[in-house]
Amino acid sequence: MGFWSLFTTASMPILEVLLLTALGAIMATQYFNLLSSDTRKSLNKIVFVAFTPSLIFASLAKTVTLEDIISWWFMPINIGITFLCGGILGWIATKIIRPKPHMEGLLIAMCSTGNLGNILLIIVPAICTQGGSPFGEHSVCKSKGLSYSSFSMALGSFYIWTYTYQLLKSSSLRYTAMKETEDSPPEPNKDTNADEKTQLLNGETQEYIDVVVPLSYSTSDNTQIQPVKTLHQGLLSKDEKEDKSSSSKLKDILHSVLEELLAPPTLGSIVGLVFGATPWLKNLVIGDEAPLRVIQDSVTLLGDGTLPCITLILGGNLIQGLRKANIRPVIIITMICVRYVILPIVGIMVVKAATSLGILPADPLFSFVLLIQYTVPPAMNISTMAQLFNVGQEECSVLTMWSYLAAAFALTGWSTVFMWILT
Repeated sequence: MGFWSLFTTASMPILEVLLLTALGAIMATQYFNLLSSDTRKSLNKIVFVAFTPSLIFASLAKTVTLEDIISWWFMPINIGITFLCGGILGWIATKIIRPKPHMEGLLIAMCSTGNLGNILLIIVPAICTQGGSPFGEHSVCKSKGLSYSSFSMALGSFYIWTYTYQLLKSSSLRYTAMKETEDSPPEPNKDTNADEKTQLLNGETQEYIDVVVPLSYSTSDNTQIQPVKTLHQGLLSKDEKEDKSSSSKLKDILHSVLEELLAPPTLGSIVGLVFGATPWLKNLVIGDEAPLRVIQDSVTLLGDGTLPCITLILGGNLIQGLRKANIRPVIIITMICVRYVILPIVGIMVVKAATSLGILPADPLFSFVLLIQYTVPPAMNISTMAQLFNVGQEECSVLTMWSYLAAAFALTGWSTVFMWILT
């Protein structure tokens, strides 16, 4: 397979994304005004609730079996390593280049979260069908490639909608709290007896103030004020406070985990894996003779709208980003270096080590998919989350544009290197 043939194959999915992004940008201009800010937010919610879970379920239930899950056990570990290494490198980058507060979580997400779905679904089968492919007979290679890519997409979605979702959510909450603190005016001093030197400035402070009143005090309304306990008597003990604090933290953690697991894309991954791994459930919805095949057809129809909608939203955000976003070139260069230089080298070391330990299947195409997972551009779902949490949408669209422009060359070059290593 020649270099230019490989370049064309690797560039096709990137060009598709860029063309749809350009269409979304045109639709969001003032001339057409078809993708206004409110429209993009509403469409984004539909993608999150309906389209994305349908795409994940349809792909998993159809292509993955229990035997595949057992024999491909290293793939979820490999994807976890890509997220871990990318996240660490992104965190180091934020400490060195110090982006704006709302950009920190976004930069870490861009470095750690790759597009493990549609890019692989296009590139891997296309490489299999090209003349001179080193992965064996075309039809067998394509079938295996689709299964590997579908499994990768499902696992990637699970990581994205747990780790990346929580990362951007917490980043958004921190930035919102910081902004509210900065915007809130200082509380005025309401003490009528205060002068230029208050007791605080003079160092006259007390840890507790005892309020002393008579045992009963008659008022004009013939009511009595009962004795007031001192403030320190009403305070909880230190141990009780710690117990309450630890229990509330545990409740918050459990609530957060449950919320992530109940996110529609995560539910789609779990249900898809259950149906794929359970033969009798799979036979109910998958296949020409399946009694409930209309469910799979309907879900597939919904899932097909995921990628076009996400890409159009990205294009609409790009127009706004080019007008408003102010991203330093060093941030773009850092993200590109992490995703297309450092992570692929890490991937080669990880796969080489796993091969030498004998824990990978003998199929070189499986190793190729593992290596490509370190080289793909950032996930499109990052823009969905940025829109959901209303943080860094414009910056996200600009970073995505540059990363996908660089991906055409990076994917081509690294794919050539990976095939040379494996063959």
